[in-house]
Amino acid sequence: MVTYRLVDLIEKHSEALAAKLLDNVRRSEFTPSFASGSVPAEELKERVCEIYRHLGEWVLAKTNAELERRYRAIGARRYHQKVPLAELVWAMILAKQILWEFLSWESTPERPGEVIGELDLLQMIGSFFDRAIHYAVLGYEEARARKPVSEARAAVAA
Repeated sequence: MVTYRLVDLIEKHSEALAAKLLDNVRRSEFTPSFASGSVPAEELKERVCEIYRHLGEWVLAKTNAELERRYRAIGARRYHQKVPLAELVWAMILAKQILWEFLSWESTPERPGEVIGELDLLQMIGSFFDRAIHYAVLGYEEARARKPVSEARAAVAA
């Protein structure tokens, strides 16, 4: 099936795709915190490579609860790393764009069924990233809401 073939292609190129994302995030005017080292480069590359390497699991098998748990944690981590929310969202959008660009370069559907398979995969990837962004934002906002309470307790204790 076309979808599985394309997912396999993405997974096989996960390292190169992650390296490209890292480069794009570092060079983007919309993600200066990532370029300044707020997020260690290896951490970012490993998280993205993990997504690309296991894309089939994420878009075809993982539950929404697993996606929610993973991306809420990422959102909270980025908050504690002092990455602005807009930059977190933009980095995730770049991750999706790299996949779409890769598929447009590597895939040349010849039959209607292949076109439909590719469109299905693009829709699944889009849905995955839309939900991941939503959960990352929730995690970020939850961490931000908890921070003032933690700071107030520390001030009282001092």
